[in-house]
Amino acid sequence: MADPVDEKPGFERSVRGDGPGRADASWARQGAYARLREGVRAYGMIAAMWIRSTMAYRASFVMTTIGNFAGTALDFVAILLMFSQVDRLGGYSLPEVAFLYGVAGTAFGIADLALGSMDRLGRRVRDGTLDTLLVRPVPVLAQVAADRFALRRLGRITQGLLVLGYAIAVLDISWTPLRLLMIPLMLLSGGVIFSAVFVGGAAFQFVAQDASEVQNSFTYGGSTLLQYPPTVFAKDLLRGVTFVFPLAFVNWLPALYVLGRPYPLDLPTWVAFTPPLVAAGCCALAGVAWRAGLRSYRSTGS
Repeated sequence: MADPVDEKPGFERSVRGDGPGRADASWARQGAYARLREGVRAYGMIAAMWIRSTMAYRASFVMTTIGNFAGTALDFVAILLMFSQVDRLGGYSLPEVAFLYGVAGTAFGIADLALGSMDRLGRRVRDGTLDTLLVRPVPVLAQVAADRFALRRLGRITQGLLVLGYAIAVLDISWTPLRLLMIPLMLLSGGVIFSAVFVGGAAFQFVAQDASEVQNSFTYGGSTLLQYPPTVFAKDLLRGVTFVFPLAFVNWLPALYVLGRPYPLDLPTWVAFTPPLVAAGCCALAGVAWRAGLRSYRSTGS
């Protein structure tokens, strides 16, 4: 009499974990990686096209970049004017506020450079031009994000880095390896968090269609909020941007660890090291929102 296992080859594979379920999961992962590579490649090609177009008029590029730099610098000028009248703002000195400003401005500048074009999605939904992106064999998110890639936004990043460099040079901080590591951690994680906000705001425009200003209130408005010490805001607002809309993980929580200051909500110290996890969670939620918004799109009906 034959061994039952010999009569059912699939049984042994399922016991070893090589059954159809595992194979399907492997194929799904490979497909996800392939789509990610395709999206990154398409984004790079589209962005490179817009960069070549921009550099065809180099004088215009230089002037617009300087204008972008000067426009964002006015925010810090306003802070300097405040400190011309007071010695401290919410208990923070000028170098400490400059540190918060530099981190927030640079992180937001990275996201704005990479995904700042997402706020145009509502216009595409209204006039039906999004349909042209749907018929192309390229991920829609990559096309929307790289559309009209504006290299002039480097001015915002440069200005933020200059202010951050000034703050690091002036502040009297006992630098340790963890504090040094926190600087790039804040910039990269903060950029990812703001990027997730851009994508989530764009997904909302599938429904609202004319919500670019609502999106801007969380992106540009969030960046402005983080430029000031958390002590000048009410605790209800701090709870909102910590536990609901986690912008506090861009700079407040990790930066206060670097500065040796407690967070007003008395959170444990280890929370300062969680921005990468928060950034990953924000990206996952933004991805879910984007897919849901894209599935709900029904064109203009024309």
